[in-house]
Parts: sequence; C-alpha cells; structure tokens
Amino acid sequence: MEKVTAELPSRRAAPLRTAAFRRYMTASLISATGSAMAPLALAYSVIDQGGGTRALGVVLATNTVPIVVFLLVGGVLADRVSRSRLLFLGNLLAATAQGALAATVATGHATTASIAVCGFVSGTAVAFTVPAAHGAVAQIVPADQLQQANALLRLPDNAVKVLGPALGGVVVAVSGPAWALAWDALTFAVAAVLLLGLRLDAPVAVASALSDLRKGWAGFWSRTWLWTYTAAGTVLVAAWLAGFQLLGPVVAAERYAGARDWGLVQGAFAAGLLAGTVVCLRWRPYRLLAVAVVACLPLAGPLLALGYGLPLPWVLLATLLAGIALDVSVVAWTSAFQQHVPKGELGRMSAFNGVGERLAIPLGYLLTALAAGVWDNRTVLVACAALVVAAAVLNLCVRDVYRINALRN
Repeated sequence: MEKVTAELPSRRAAPLRTAAFRRYMTASLISATGSAMAPLALAYSVIDQGGGTRALGVVLATNTVPIVVFLLVGGVLADRVSRSRLLFLGNLLAATAQGALAATVATGHATTASIAVCGFVSGTAVAFTVPAAHGAVAQIVPADQLQQANALLRLPDNAVKVLGPALGGVVVAVSGPAWALAWDALTFAVAAVLLLGLRLDAPVAVASALSDLRKGWAGFWSRTWLWTYTAAGTVLVAAWLAGFQLLGPVVAAERYAGARDWGLVQGAFAAGLLAGTVVCLRWRPYRLLAVAVVACLPLAGPLLALGYGLPLPWVLLATLLAGIALDVSVVAWTSAFQQHVPKGELGRMSAFNGVGERLAIPLGYLLTALAAGVWDNRTVLVACAALVVAAAVLNLCVRDVYRINALRN
C-alpha cells in the first residue's frame, strides 16, 4: 500500500478521493456494526446474571475509569508515534476483551466482577484509540474538508446504528447477549487489520514525553474555549450517560417491554444520529462551537420522557430529536477542535478534553446507582436532565464560545 505522509492531498479533492480516508472509513463502518449492539448486550449481560442498577453502575464505571487514567498517556503517544499503529493495537485489545466477555457469558460463567474486568480492558483500549483517531483524520484530510470528512465518517456508522440496536434487542431477547458480544469482538479485529494498513507517518517528537505533557497542559489551559467546553462536558456527559445508559435499560425492564423496547429506543437514537449527519453534510455553520453547545440541550428530552413514564412513541420521538442534535454537536465540535488546534498538539489536546469530559462519569454512575436506591427513577432522571440543561446554558455564557468559528477559503 502507498504510504501516507503528512503532506495533505489537493484541497480540491473530496475526502472520499483519498485512499487512506476510504480505508479509515471502512474500518469505522465495520467496527460500528458490532458497537451498535454492544451497549444493549452489555446491559443485559449484567441483568441476566442477576445484577440490578447497582451492578450495572459498577460495570459501566469500571469501563470508564481506565479511559480517565490512561487517556493522557494515549494523547502523548498519539503525538509521538504512528497513529495508525496505535489504532491497530487499540482495536486488537478491544477485540480480545470483547471476545473474552462473549465466552464467559456464553458458558454461563459471567459475573459482575468478570464483566467489569473485560470492561476495564475495553476502556483501556479506548484511551489509546481516541486521541490517535482525532489526529489521524486531520493528518489525512485538509483543514477545509474536515467538517465534510467528519460527517462522512459518521454517516455509515450512524446508518448501521439505526438497525443495530433493534437487531441487537431481538438477538439478546432470543438467544442472549453472547452472540452480539462475539460479533463486536470480530468487527474490532477486522478493523484493526484495516487500520494498520494506513501506515501513517509518526509525528516528529523532539522533546521528552514529560515535557510534551507539560507543554500540552499549558496549551490546553491557554485556550479558554477548550477548557470551559471541557468543564461543561464533565457535568453534561456524566448526567446524560448516567440517565440514559444506566437508568434507561432498567426503566425499560420495569415499565416497558425490556430488551425489545430498549432496542427500539436505541434504534430511534441512532436514526436521529443518522439524520443529524445528513444535516451536517448539507449545513456548514459558521459559529461551530456555539452550535456544538446549543445542540446539547435536547439531550434532556429522553431523560424527562423516561422519568415521567411517557408512552413509548413519545420516548422514541424525544430520543430521535436528541440523536439529531447530538450528531450536529459532535460534528461541529470535532471540526472546530481540529481546525483550531495545531496538528502536532491534537493528541494531547484531545486527551485533556477526553479526560475532562469523562472525569465525572464513573462517579456519576456510582452516585446514580446509589441514588436509585434512595429516590425513585423519576427523581433521578429529572435531576440528570436539569444538569444537562444547566451545563449547556452556563457554557453559552463564555465569550470565547462565539469566537471559535469555521475556517473557510
């Protein structure tokens, strides 16, 4: 395969004309076919072996802790070694973890502890792939094509996620979660091989890793728009995940038709993500960061709908709208980040942002699990929705949010 260098392709060429981008997009699509089923399969792996809200909270928190712990290491490495090699190793590690989890679930030996251990390994893999992914896309695609490239990357992924959760719900309901987890492991393995073939050049590193980390922190703190967005995300992401991913399956099991209806909810969310991607392909907002923040507000909708026990169609509608808004937010934020951070710092800035946004997630899962034992699910879900709204509104009060805009020729 032709080696990809730091030299960017012609600005007139669309992202899909670049062979490396097509390979990266294919790997992402294949991995998405398994990842679309994984959250539901993981939740019901815990529920099927007798675990409740607290056990699921422990598992989800254990998956997040290594991301927080190792993400800075992954960020430094992403600015020092080949990003394609990091992506290969991360996906291979995730394939191993999911394969082991599928085997324990299939043989009936799964426990909360064993599921948590596999989740810890998967989280470690994420810590090394996320910073490398941000830098890899910016290394392959010109700056003025990044929004289009980010939207294109999410288009097939979100298309798979429309049917994936619903199909996963049927698979889990009929044959149990092991098959869905095994498929996830296989897709990670195939993606790993494809990503290794990118052969991206390693960034030029002239200082020590510790010096890079210190400079990275100074650069992160000097960008007010970056650390304030990250601080708001610390609260918002934790509240959203604790309400939707943790309490959502539990509420579906108690008030709705369990895995089947939760699969429909996940499918509605994925359909919204797909629709949001289509919006991003046609709409190129100038105020990228402001759009990213405002688009977080609809995430409160599904939490309120589930909390008040609305009929399933209303839950599906609220989840659909949240998915549309979230995808617009993700594409706008990713494009703003990649355009306004130098390529040599993308790994570390991505790591600091990722650590910040994930820092409260384990605590959020654990506190939500404990709160569910004291208050009813409605009270906890409404509280999570209020935190989502408050974090977004406060972030909109930051002046620099309106200064990080799209770079155009």
